[in-house]
Amino acid sequence: MRYTIGMELDFEIDKITESIENAKTGESLDTLVLPVTQADLKEIVIKNAWLFDWEQELSKPEHQVYKLVTEKEPQAIQGLVSLKKMEDHVFMYLIESAPCNIGKGKKYLGVCGNLTAFGCKLSMEYGFDGVIAFISKTALIPHYEKTLGAVHLGGNRMAIFEPNAHDLIDNYF
Repeated sequence: MRYTIGMELDFEIDKITESIENAKTGESLDTLVLPVTQADLKEIVIKNAWLFDWEQELSKPEHQVYKLVTEKEPQAIQGLVSLKKMEDHVFMYLIESAPCNIGKGKKYLGVCGNLTAFGCKLSMEYGFDGVIAFISKTALIPHYEKTLGAVHLGGNRMAIFEPNAHDLIDNYF
């Protein structure tokens, strides 16, 4: 497995859910993961409290950028992920929950878990057995090992292998 140097990811897996879950009511909502379009970029900007430059990420032709939306509110982006097909796995370059899904007053739980599971699903579709890799911040390595079943490969590199990838896919899809 070859690794590309990427940004250290700092995402919270607040809860493994069946889809995403309303943080106040516990209601599970059906979701869609769709490619990000140029029109989406008007809303996903730093001035709207997004942390990363998603326009720059979308401009990289080898990266596939996806948005997570609910079926009830397909215009409201709940999270984003940037993925790249490698030789034998999918690499997760960037992942972010929408500003409304961060902190104590978050609207939905399970956003980053859902997007990570989507990366595993895409890897499965490519014939890579659901394997995804990413670079983690050092302090979060134990969190990803516990919540996602990710394996620490050394340094800040992590991967999700079978059967944990299958468990995530089964949970969310």
